[in-house]
Amino acid sequence: MIKFTMGNVKRVYVEKKAPFAVKARELKEEISSYLGITTVKDVRVFIRYDVENLSGEIFEQALYGVFSEPPVDILYREQITVPADGKVFGVEYLPGQFDQQADSAVQCVKFLKEDEEPVIKTAVAYLITGDFSQEEFDRIKAYCINPVDSRETGMDKPDTLITNYEEPADVAVFDGFCEMKEEEIHKLYESLGLAMTFRDFLHIQNYYKAEERREPTMTEIRVLDTYWSDHCRHTTFSTELKNIVFKDGYYRTPLETTYQSYLDTRNEIFKERSDKFVCLMDLALMAMRKLKKDGKLKDMEESDEINACSVVVPVEMDYGDGPVSEEWLVFFKNETHNHPTEIEPFGGAATCLGGAIRDPLSGRGYVYQAMRVTGAADPTVPVSETLKGKLSQKKLVRGAAGGYSSYGNQVGLATGYVKEIYHPDYVAKRMEIGAVMGAAPRRNVIRENSDPDDVIILLGGRTGRDGCGGATGSSKVHTESSIETCGAEVQKGNAPTERKIQRLFRRREVCRLIKKCNDFGAGGVSVAIGELADGLVVDLDKVPKKYAGLDGTELAISESQERMAVVVSPESVAAFLGYAAEENLEAIPVAVVTKSPRLVLKWRGKEIVNIARKFLDTNGAHQETNVLVDIPDKEDNYLKKFSVPEVAKALDGDNIKDAWLKSLNDLNTCSQKGLVEMFDSTIGAGSVLMPYGGVYQLTETQTMVAKLPALEGKTDTVTMMSYGFDPYLSSWSPYHGAVYAVTESMAKIVASGGEVDKIRFTFQEYFRRMTSEPGRWSQPFAALLGAYDAQIGYGLPSIGGKDSMSGTFNEIDVPPTLVSFAVDVAKLQDIVTPELKEAGDTLLQFWFDKDEYDIPVYAADYYIRISNIQCKNHCFSPFPSLSHYFFFLYFSSFFFHFSSFTGFTCIRASPTPAIRIAATAASTIPLKPTIPMITSITVSPAIPNACA
Repeated sequence: MIKFTMGNVKRVYVEKKAPFAVKARELKEEISSYLGITTVKDVRVFIRYDVENLSGEIFEQALYGVFSEPPVDILYREQITVPADGKVFGVEYLPGQFDQQADSAVQCVKFLKEDEEPVIKTAVAYLITGDFSQEEFDRIKAYCINPVDSRETGMDKPDTLITNYEEPADVAVFDGFCEMKEEEIHKLYESLGLAMTFRDFLHIQNYYKAEERREPTMTEIRVLDTYWSDHCRHTTFSTELKNIVFKDGYYRTPLETTYQSYLDTRNEIFKERSDKFVCLMDLALMAMRKLKKDGKLKDMEESDEINACSVVVPVEMDYGDGPVSEEWLVFFKNETHNHPTEIEPFGGAATCLGGAIRDPLSGRGYVYQAMRVTGAADPTVPVSETLKGKLSQKKLVRGAAGGYSSYGNQVGLATGYVKEIYHPDYVAKRMEIGAVMGAAPRRNVIRENSDPDDVIILLGGRTGRDGCGGATGSSKVHTESSIETCGAEVQKGNAPTERKIQRLFRRREVCRLIKKCNDFGAGGVSVAIGELADGLVVDLDKVPKKYAGLDGTELAISESQERMAVVVSPESVAAFLGYAAEENLEAIPVAVVTKSPRLVLKWRGKEIVNIARKFLDTNGAHQETNVLVDIPDKEDNYLKKFSVPEVAKALDGDNIKDAWLKSLNDLNTCSQKGLVEMFDSTIGAGSVLMPYGGVYQLTETQTMVAKLPALEGKTDTVTMMSYGFDPYLSSWSPYHGAVYAVTESMAKIVASGGEVDKIRFTFQEYFRRMTSEPGRWSQPFAALLGAYDAQIGYGLPSIGGKDSMSGTFNEIDVPPTLVSFAVDVAKLQDIVTPELKEAGDTLLQFWFDKDEYDIPVYAADYYIRISNIQCKNHCFSPFPSLSHYFFFLYFSSFFFHFSSFTGFTCIRASPTPAIRIAATAASTIPLKPTIPMITSITVSPAIPNACA
């Protein structure tokens, strides 16, 4: 029996009853199969609640109404019994980390009695029994404790839970900063652990010496480091590219030709403007600028608020009196949390989704569907092979999936599509992408500028130390020590609060009060509020805190998913605060817009930041680099290989069965249904497609589709989202990888019934860390050239994107990654599902030409013709219903037909030079062992319609 000291603190342990103890069973299995410890007999997991400052009567009510659920839980008061062959250890969050379980318990107790002010802390206790050694017990503890956010805690009960925080010191001033010699200032720069470059630091010194004529404060340095971080200001993408040289090779021609096309377009768009220079950002945006100039982007909403892509869509609504047409804004956004997820997978992935939500939400869009695309190394490798300074891949994969799904389920957001991509180089740093769809009636949203005397309201969650340095942290290289030193850079999500903001912003009367809005994602108060107007005075003393002891710098830069900065006119403040109170949201006026173009932050009545807007907007010192572009090896052409080498070997020996099994054994081919089922795809009742279709729910869908989230009335308008990317193709040629990523994402939309000319893209770029070495810049430059070429070729623009340029761990780099997300708006009745329908139906393949450099011939009208075949039922008159057809994209060197369950599948292989789209209609019930009829059709300008 464990002995405890007694004080004012009450303690309870809660354990799931055996049939519901899923986590305990999973941990026991992982200890055995993953850690290789087979002597563990039993594992029990307890949630421990320490409670203080709560009356006895309410405590007794809370025992079985808040802390436990009697049908599924067993509750123990004060102590648990540890058998002779058992050992126990506890795990708690580090001080300053947000504990959602404790926070929720406090709120629930207040429902029992509103005037109670309890203090509650939680921990997890693990009871392990069996014949294991101390060394094995230590390995189990190391597996269960992530030092980034947690620590081991003792089993003795404290006398009190009340924490006495020391009063923080005044913000330091860097005396003598302006007069420091280069050697001295470089030493200071190194000691601060900044994300900015040393040139940026010298830029700051020159500014304060010449313009401000004073010494900077610590807060000003940290604010500038945050403002100019790669995460906030895309400094890598804004680096001027000089002396671009292409290496020799067979594929040099298409890359050089595309680069010249880009330069010609620049001259057309910018004429003689001297303020524009070649950079990755300019290359990423140039196709959109060109297509907009050519009149092919008339639906994009243009606004100073650019947190998410938004298009204006005509929607037919029926409010009971017949159809009426009105305009809606459709938002879409992709977000990565690669660095946070790599060091704390649950919290990092949870806030990846929270971060994706917050951008369209700040634009007053209601977010209703999400897609998750991730990249990982092999999660099946033994934990003993984990790199030093890294979490095991299995822990990353499982923890991230749990965090993302937990956050989405709490917010009430349907996850319509989930895919994990495996490549050995993602061991450098995991890829965690969340992409979301949002929408709102256009009449609900106003876009206005901030005027002097306007008030900025801080809405939502409180400020804490978790999230300090998130923007700068994600801009730094990952090292062996990151897992031990970067805990504050990972935010802890508070999904219920973001859900409240979703509910609030869905109300028209609330949205019409908001002139402008920004989220508190990267950069905290300094950036979220700082971006809303040129002139601002912010009172940091008014910022709500999770706990005492935060200094002015922490208040200025701490991030959060669940806070918004809202600009309202002075006369609208009271009304807005009232609406926020109705949703139980804290809302505090913290800043005022001023005429003077300066960012001023006050703490304890003193100015700790006072920086000219003009200097903030320089984004640091001008950066330049040369570029040496690698050319893909013709002899190692990935497009002419099978992506699974073992499959090629089996086929060389005419062993079809072995090829089939080797293909299914590949991580990128085998079923991910177990992963997908961790996510709820039906929340909100708007999802059109389930992740898997057919009678047996075994046919994977390729596109995420949902109806617009209309609060009133009905509509048959749906949104569609798909993705395209192959890390192996991109590793061979980032240029080809980007071309085919765009093509694949577009083809999936067409295959699902979308209209080609309405497709809009948003890209996710994820590359190794850039240095001054010209060759390091080859991958993103080549990839963006490929994306530019595809956009111009198809006449379809990318209107958004996100870059992450820190994918390096020691000497390992992530594979060059450009993920294309395609978005479309369609009618419900036009959506085509991929499951096979009836035996005897026809399978079609549409073959597309490619040039001598393995680039598909860009002909968007081919895809339009395919859409017309679907929509008008051309060539399918013998069949009674359009629902009998689907278009299924395959990038394969051959098709392998297997008459079982789905009736049709293929051996996974590399993309062929010709993009293949197969249209089929076959049975979802087991078929007879016959191959469905296949008709190959070459679509060319001479053949206006494909016919079977």
